[in-house]
Amino acid sequence: MNSVGIDVSKGKSTVAIMRPLEEVVASPFEVSHTDSELSKLAEILKSLKGETKVVMESTGSYHLPIAHALHGAGLFVSVVNPQLTHKYDNNSIRKSRNDSTDAIKIANYTLTNWLKLSEYIPPEDIRHMLKTYSRQYNKYGKIKTMLKNNLISLFDQTFPNVNELFTSPPRKSDGHEKWLDFGLYFWHCECICSLTPKVFAERYRKWCKRSGYNFSQSKADDVYAASCGRVSVIPKNEITKLLITQAINQVTAVSETLATVAAEMNRLAALLPEYDIAMGFCGVGDILGPQIMAEIGDIYFYAKKSSIVRFFGLEPVENQSGKFRGKETISKQGSPHLRKTLFQVMDCLLQTKPLNDSIYQFLDRKRTEGKNYYSYMSAGSAKFLRIYYARVKEFLDKYYDKT
Repeated sequence: MNSVGIDVSKGKSTVAIMRPLEEVVASPFEVSHTDSELSKLAEILKSLKGETKVVMESTGSYHLPIAHALHGAGLFVSVVNPQLTHKYDNNSIRKSRNDSTDAIKIANYTLTNWLKLSEYIPPEDIRHMLKTYSRQYNKYGKIKTMLKNNLISLFDQTFPNVNELFTSPPRKSDGHEKWLDFGLYFWHCECICSLTPKVFAERYRKWCKRSGYNFSQSKADDVYAASCGRVSVIPKNEITKLLITQAINQVTAVSETLATVAAEMNRLAALLPEYDIAMGFCGVGDILGPQIMAEIGDIYFYAKKSSIVRFFGLEPVENQSGKFRGKETISKQGSPHLRKTLFQVMDCLLQTKPLNDSIYQFLDRKRTEGKNYYSYMSAGSAKFLRIYYARVKEFLDKYYDKT
């Protein structure tokens, strides 16, 4: 049996090959993530006598090239959680750490857990792209929040509370928000106060028609009245206009990207057989549904209901020593992206209150029992995962039997 430990870095990896009783087959050596070097590595590993297993840590996207190449060459590849190898006892008190010692440590971990290793199966192209879009959507969302907060702080000095004048949600087609487009044209409260109510109403009507928004005379009167009572601390000049318009354009550009990514996420998710099942859950919409499908991936990756709960760090953990009893908590040793998405679904359930939904009933019961916010939200998320697993697996079993 040949144990191959690979310490993955960006663009290159360090490989160590071991056998039982600490026999070193090959001292640690580096391999670049190129077609030629990965092909050469695969040939070396396939030429070894006996069974060979390759283990590497999950390192974002860095491990994907070498994992795909070795799996495609017919080798057994296993991708493990870095915490498993980090906590593995290497029988040493030294604290020195480098790529070579890490590769040897992973090789020894492989020998110890030889029969427990699960084989790495590359995700389908659709699922891989869906997950990539989901992660990018979250990152762009954080950027939008930062840029929007900056814009509001600027508007507080030229047109206070302009973001509260309109309550229209973002348009699905392009992500534009009415108050942003309005602020691009009326970027200072003096742009309105210097006009008469009749002139402003006419300009506002033309702007609504040009920008694709509905016009209302009563809304025009409300906006005019609200703007004339505001106090600006930055003068109306070209430099101020430049600052405001550039900030608005930045937020709008990110919003357009988010709308495009969301549409593509929904299109890709609709290509998967479990789409209708996932979208049938209460609290799940065009954004959260595809994101849940993206993070969970192939349901057959999980052996049972409890496996999917543990994989995403939602299982309860005990914190007890002697007479001490710690507070109820969860492990959080899993994808934070799915936990965030599930918390958003739980929040939506609490707001919409679908009385016939079993997840909401469970969530509300835990809340009325006096559980703290984090406890009942985590419990509701775990229940969602168990029900999702059961429904999707039952559907896919029938689906694949027919096909």
